[in-house]
Amino acid sequence: MKGKLFAISGPSGVGKNSVLSRVMQLRDRVQYSISATSRPMRPGEIDGKSYYFVTRAQFEQMIAAGELLEHAEYVGNCYGTPKSQVCTRLESGVSVILDIEVQGAAQVKQKLPEAITVFLAPPGLDALERRLRGRGTESEETIRARLDTARREMALAPSYDYTVINDDPDRASRELGAILDK
Repeated sequence: MKGKLFAISGPSGVGKNSVLSRVMQLRDRVQYSISATSRPMRPGEIDGKSYYFVTRAQFEQMIAAGELLEHAEYVGNCYGTPKSQVCTRLESGVSVILDIEVQGAAQVKQKLPEAITVFLAPPGLDALERRLRGRGTESEETIRARLDTARREMALAPSYDYTVINDDPDRASRELGAILDK
């Protein structure tokens, strides 16, 4: 039996990592896909575990070689999903979760219509702004850019198969888990 592909999107700071970590702890036939990115590594991140950290030139080579299932630029950095790891896992019966931007989710849905898309939304923009500021990792300019992008992303939520509001990470994890188990 072939695995299922899940594309999960949501604005920066919505809590995707927290929710996905909780969901993944309970499932052994679902694996998280590691994305490639040209953005700098943040404290605590590990190359090959958090992301595959590459230069912009390396990322552009990956695009040219057709190595990415999807790719997008987000707030000045490139993100993409290496195609080979996803296809290998799906063929072996393992379901794969992609944590990707809205542009990438649209590309995946176009290429693989059977993919299941889920938009993880904040309870509101005020809550999202508090989360972004609480990180203490970005400049004011970056926070403003992320909030502007979040407004545009949230307008696309109706195009997803499911929307989960992350007003409580435990509840959001249970709701996402129920979608994965369908």
